Amino acid sequence: MYNCKKGTLKKKTQQDIIDLYKKRFMEESVTVEILPPSGSYREYIRLTSPHFKAIGTWNEDEKENNAFIEFSKHFRSEGIKVPEIYDYKPSECIYLQEDLGNETLYSYLSEVREFDGFSAKIIGIYRKVVQELPKIQIVAGKDLDYNFCYPRKAFDRQSMMWDLNYFKYYFLKLAKISFNEQLLEDDFTTFTDYLLKAESNFFMFRDFQSRNVMLVDGEPWFIDYQGGRQGALQYDLASLLYDSKADIPQNVREELMEDYLDELEKIHPVNRIEFCQYFYGYVLIRMMQAMGAYGFRGFYEKKEHFLKSIPFALDNLEIVLRKVDLPVELGELIKVLKSLSASETLKKVASKQVELTIAITSFSYKKGYPNDLSGNGGGFVFDCRSVRNPGKYDQYKSLTGKDDAVIRFFEEDSDMEEFLNPVFSIVERSVEKYIKRGFTHLSVGFGCTGGQHRSVYSAERMGTYLRNKYPVRVVINHREQDN
Repeated sequence: MYNCKKGTLKKKTQQDIIDLYKKRFMEESVTVEILPPSGSYREYIRLTSPHFKAIGTWNEDEKENNAFIEFSKHFRSEGIKVPEIYDYKPSECIYLQEDLGNETLYSYLSEVREFDGFSAKIIGIYRKVVQELPKIQIVAGKDLDYNFCYPRKAFDRQSMMWDLNYFKYYFLKLAKISFNEQLLEDDFTTFTDYLLKAESNFFMFRDFQSRNVMLVDGEPWFIDYQGGRQGALQYDLASLLYDSKADIPQNVREELMEDYLDELEKIHPVNRIEFCQYFYGYVLIRMMQAMGAYGFRGFYEKKEHFLKSIPFALDNLEIVLRKVDLPVELGELIKVLKSLSASETLKKVASKQVELTIAITSFSYKKGYPNDLSGNGGGFVFDCRSVRNPGKYDQYKSLTGKDDAVIRFFEEDSDMEEFLNPVFSIVERSVEKYIKRGFTHLSVGFGCTGGQHRSVYSAERMGTYLRNKYPVRVVINHREQDN
């Protein structure tokens, strides 16, 4: 087993990652970008050089690192799309992994839904994801070394009770929900007894949700499976379909479950009626685990963006409680769950979580200005045509502002920075005012001749800048490229 030194200083850690990158690729990193924090305590930086790019990761939890490294190697050997591990320095708790870009399933559905609703394009991507899931759970999970699982080898009684008590202490108690503790504990025992009867000798991803699915050229890739262990098939499907802020329409959830079962039947026999009965039980325990996380991160750690998921979770809970039909009596637990939507504390939380959505569009002036679908009017439109155009050069004509060669052109051989700096200042002033005043929508457009290079690059840069600086929802639509 590997051993990590504890308490590594941040500056030294970054330099260690930069040194590891140089050693692995024999090139100096030209850019080092600190990536925004996620829901974990891991830290990420993106490194690029003329011929390579990678994500550098630091995580003080050595066992979690070991799980991720070993699972990644195994999954890749089984043909599962996960990042390649380029190098690992266990003594410093750092490793280099393949850079899969910035587009997650969640960011994709947010952007597309902003302009097209929950469209066929989104459903098509979700279908690809649910069709891959059985391969991860059964084919790739068959010969996995579960000794690397952390903190448990299986989603067993202990794991379930941890999640249920996480929900009790960090959500129910912090949200001031009344309950009979002994009766609730009795129901927890009954509930886990029931769930443990489901077949459970499969790989359980554990956090199989839209932010842990990356899209690379329209194909799903998978990350953040270091908490995986043996468990029931239903749990991961529940995690994906009832992912709170993804807010998948119920009829689409049911269609996707059928797609999953169709794929599952190709490699494993399944009783659909029994599967569905256990499924809604696993939806409940997954939702309680997620609400525990929202409570811990939001109520306890005061990270407000986690509280924004609570209203979506409560909406999902109401749907599930109408559908669930378990063959066990859970009187106190069901009563508590039904009482959540009436909680005054949670109502106040929901009312405070007004989120500013910034819709950024790149477009061609030849095809007119973009439509404002918010109904609010206003916003900004910036004309990029004063910036030197890479589209005039043959080597860039087939590329867009998202391609590395075009990005280097703007960074090294144009006046793009002089154009963008005042644009950022103008927009951020409005963003700060809009957040203070509780506004919900701001539109920003970038136009150029063809809507391919300058406007696309500007929109992407603006999106990255705003995401990293403000607690806002950013959606980007490249009108001439995406439609």
